[in-house]
Amino acid sequence: MAQQLKLAADIGGTFTDIVLEQGTKRWSGKVLTTIQAPELGVLEGIKLILEESKMSAKDISVFIHGTTLATNALIERKGAKTAFITTEGFRDVIEQGYEKRFDHYDLMIESAKPLVDRHLRLTITERLAVNGEVLIRLDEAQIPELAKIIRDENVGAVAIGLLHAYAHPKHEQRIAQLLKPLLPAHVTICLSSEVAPEIREYERFSTTVANAYVRPLMAGYLKRLQSALGEMDLNAPLYLMMSGGGLTTLETASRFPIRLVESGPAGGAILASRIAQSCKLPEVLSFDMGGTTAKICLLSNAEPARAHRFEIARAYKDMKGSGIPVRIPVIEMVEIGAGGGSIARVDKLGRLTVGPDSAGSTPGPVCYGRGGTMPTVTDANVNLGKIDPAFFAGGKVHLDEAASAAAFKNHIGDKLNLKDFWPAAGVAEIVEENMANAARVHAIERGKDIAKCTMVAFGGGAPLHACRLAEKVGVTKIIVPGGAGVGSAIGFLQAPVAYEITKSFAVNLDHFDATHVNALIKQMTQDAEAVVKPALKNEKSFIHIVADCRYVGQGHEIQVTIPIRTLTKADGAKLKTTFEKTYASIYGLTIPNQQAEAITWSLTCSSRVGKPATAKVTPKRKAIKPLRTRNIYDAALGKLTNAPVYWRFDLKPGMSLKGPAIIAEHETSTIVGANFNAKINSLGYIVMEKTK
Repeated sequence: MAQQLKLAADIGGTFTDIVLEQGTKRWSGKVLTTIQAPELGVLEGIKLILEESKMSAKDISVFIHGTTLATNALIERKGAKTAFITTEGFRDVIEQGYEKRFDHYDLMIESAKPLVDRHLRLTITERLAVNGEVLIRLDEAQIPELAKIIRDENVGAVAIGLLHAYAHPKHEQRIAQLLKPLLPAHVTICLSSEVAPEIREYERFSTTVANAYVRPLMAGYLKRLQSALGEMDLNAPLYLMMSGGGLTTLETASRFPIRLVESGPAGGAILASRIAQSCKLPEVLSFDMGGTTAKICLLSNAEPARAHRFEIARAYKDMKGSGIPVRIPVIEMVEIGAGGGSIARVDKLGRLTVGPDSAGSTPGPVCYGRGGTMPTVTDANVNLGKIDPAFFAGGKVHLDEAASAAAFKNHIGDKLNLKDFWPAAGVAEIVEENMANAARVHAIERGKDIAKCTMVAFGGGAPLHACRLAEKVGVTKIIVPGGAGVGSAIGFLQAPVAYEITKSFAVNLDHFDATHVNALIKQMTQDAEAVVKPALKNEKSFIHIVADCRYVGQGHEIQVTIPIRTLTKADGAKLKTTFEKTYASIYGLTIPNQQAEAITWSLTCSSRVGKPATAKVTPKRKAIKPLRTRNIYDAALGKLTNAPVYWRFDLKPGMSLKGPAIIAEHETSTIVGANFNAKINSLGYIVMEKTK
């Protein structure tokens, strides 16, 4: 297994990262993302990496892929024309949402527009009670008329979401059975009972609609990619990275593409988890900055926080509540529009602002020479000397420093009366403060002391900004792993094959129905293993179960881990005790004489992943001489300073150096700040520690 040739590809908004790995050998590279046809960038990157490694596509054992295609389709509203069929009287649920304002005091708030126009929100006469009793029979005679509307409107996807279908799916299944023969073959049908079988109809309907909206696009893309890979004799199994940190099959990804929306960032969190294990770090702040966004994730004991709810395409000031909620397993993190392509400008009030919009790969930053005219964060780093054109993207992308400087002068310097490098310095400072503020809020919301964290920095942009960000949030230690510029793709190669099934089924813990719970867990285990085990061959799988519990009458739940064994009636009291301990740790109290219940059950089946190598103490080595020196701006000094430039692969474990300095590599550069020292540990990681 260790000598398998493994390939990973991560499509970002600006760059597509490719990593090829065999044992301890690794080849990596970046190509600009081909927005209109993402598979072309992937194929180009694979060909380049195979040429560099002198390997053949036939030798690849497994290919792991993550993509932002589903996310971008939802944000840019470029999915299929979708219809929604629901219980009579509930057509407006996906527009009414939670029936509350996400900002009580702003009169100008804007919520995300529903993915389905009102005239395509169709209703059908039927009604099931919460216990499955038929209150109103399904009127099957209405289905031909619904099919006619769908055909006449040239709809490409249909989402079906009925009241209480999370527990009783028979009416949804019957509608799909009768509707399918009446529609063109290309029309896809999604059932809420399959996509998100959980309580709370708004989130269930929203998730099902979003899945239907992107399914034709994703299924078409994956089919084209698979066909193109076959043409180049790359016939290895293809796995897709999911938002929850596990890998899934092509078939499952095509059915439930909504689970891929945060696949790239999830790979980064897995990388940070492995580094936390290898360096024995109790608290970690993962900092992933690419060309379009920056992602910040907190990990405790090498485990990232996980959630079952995520919000896509926030429509108003990136505020929580203004987007489209989806119920999917996801690694919890904060993501902001602060990447290398984030555009800088002077607003109407004369303020310098950065992002959240990005120049992406087309036209890209001004320095790329691809038609971009507005200065970006990448242009700022070029002007501040932090990016060396000779090393950028392995020397494959030529950078125009003069054009970048002219853009800063025209769009920022002249308007704010700033000369020389100061417009670029202002942009860098603002984007770093934006990221610092996001990190502070994320930590406060989770009750974490950010100053006690070790920062793990990766992605093409993070090592450039890590020291200044660390100073702003009080972090004193930073780790930059090998291959940092393609960190998320490396994380893909370290992820388990996994699948999570979530199902709502209310059980009172004070009157625990062990028979029904055991039957539910058995069925969920079989369903999850059916997805995972074919990929594992003879390997053993690992099962993890949690239940969302609450006091009876409450509206929100907290998670409790369920033991992996046949449960008995006595386990109800044990689960309640565990729930109350967790409840008390969060809220400082429990509610006496109050019954508790488990509402939703989540079961994950996954492959086992071996432990990473542990960092060891290394003897000190004398540092090598730098390749050359280069003027860079250091915010701690507040001026340009002459800094030595080192080639990362010349630095051996045990070597150390003082900042300010630049450690360059193919996909990024690490800026060692003036207040930091850097050393290379036994695993080849750059470890920077604050000196003052």
